Amino acid sequence: MIRKLTMTLLLVLGWGLAATAGAEDAAYVAPTYDMGNVAWMMTATALVLFMSLPGLALFYGGMVRAKNMLSVLTQIFAIFCVIAVLWVVYGYSVAFSSGGPFFGGLDKAMLAGVIYDSAGNFVPTATFSKGVVIPELMFAMFQLTFACITVALVAGAYAERMKFKAVLLFSVIWFTFSYLPMAHMVWWWPGPDAYTSPEVVADLNATAGWLWQLGALDFAGGTVVHINSGIAGLVCALFLGKRVGYGKTSMAPHNLVMSMIGASMLWFGWFGFNAGSNLEANGYAVLAFANTLFATAVAGITWFFAEWIFKGKPSLLGILSGAVAGLVGITPACGFVGIQGALVIGLVCGFGCFIAVAYLKKLLGYDDALDAFGVHAVGGILGAILTGIYVNPALGGAGYVTDGWVGPTFGYDSAQILIQVKAVLVAVVWSAVVAAVTLAVLKFTIGLRVSEEAEREGLDIAEHGEKAYNP
Repeated sequence: MIRKLTMTLLLVLGWGLAATAGAEDAAYVAPTYDMGNVAWMMTATALVLFMSLPGLALFYGGMVRAKNMLSVLTQIFAIFCVIAVLWVVYGYSVAFSSGGPFFGGLDKAMLAGVIYDSAGNFVPTATFSKGVVIPELMFAMFQLTFACITVALVAGAYAERMKFKAVLLFSVIWFTFSYLPMAHMVWWWPGPDAYTSPEVVADLNATAGWLWQLGALDFAGGTVVHINSGIAGLVCALFLGKRVGYGKTSMAPHNLVMSMIGASMLWFGWFGFNAGSNLEANGYAVLAFANTLFATAVAGITWFFAEWIFKGKPSLLGILSGAVAGLVGITPACGFVGIQGALVIGLVCGFGCFIAVAYLKKLLGYDDALDAFGVHAVGGILGAILTGIYVNPALGGAGYVTDGWVGPTFGYDSAQILIQVKAVLVAVVWSAVVAAVTLAVLKFTIGLRVSEEAEREGLDIAEHGEKAYNP
């Protein structure tokens, strides 16, 4: 009570001083936050956390064998916590501060200057509308959840056979040298209020991330999150090799009920992921919300019927996988395309990811345990390229800024398709190289894979000394 009274008196005193100060003495004008935007962003951040814990953990956990259930849950939870700490220590600064076209600096390490400025005022950060801001700390925490789930997604490829200490070290290194630069390249820019006239556009653009400068469109993480993590997953699968008994013994999911619960949580949480990426509670957030809902349903039923036609029976795992493929595919497009685009993205990603998982994996012979590559990389690639097509207002899209954010005014150019392809190629190559170098170093130092004996016993006991289920 005393603390509350003290804070109230300080606030009243502050307001009184501000009211009596002359206009010539005013050195700071506090930003005006729309409380609806702030409330929405806190909700969206919590929703993305829910995607990881427990959503992704249960979705992945239900798909492994019972002897590895606890190991997957432990990996997802531990990765989230480790990356959250590193994000605050240096990750946010490297991703979202000025520096170069590929990396930011360390000026905001430990969130220095992110919470308060030198005068003790809360620091604002821009949204996508001129004159509209949210607290930068809110933006930093929202992006923290993105970083955590991206690194955790890779676990779907190396499940059931990677040493836990290798999991942690790989996660730290790959986060630092793949996720952070990709986030910086795609999402770092000066913000709309900086663009005051055509004369400043070129200079301001030169301070942005490299892919942003090229004009790449990625509303919520097709390149940064899904292609990035999916390609890393494929490289992990190739380095680790196949699980013991792969193709010879049954490796069916041990609990599809848990996977269904987890997939449903992912769908629910994804509204924060996609609609939250608008940073404001306005019409574009509604567009992202609607596209996320619709494209996911389309992709789920597309995979479902494709499996029915090609495999003879429709499965629960199939419709769940299709829904996740739809979520992945619509992520880069959700705030740019219309419902027509969402329909096509759902259809293409649902069928394309089904082909990748059902046939491409078998053809190439890699063991992507939970289809991190087949769903996230393939879905991310298809969604990112289709974004460049269906952002076109003639196809129901919203268009994109064509006047350098001075107005801004919106339009479209078919050259956007090639820009999207370039962004996809950068994400593929960057992630693959970082993952391969990291895994090579770990392989010849601490080792990557558990022993055959440990793998047969199960990682729950061998790595953690616990069991997910007891008789």
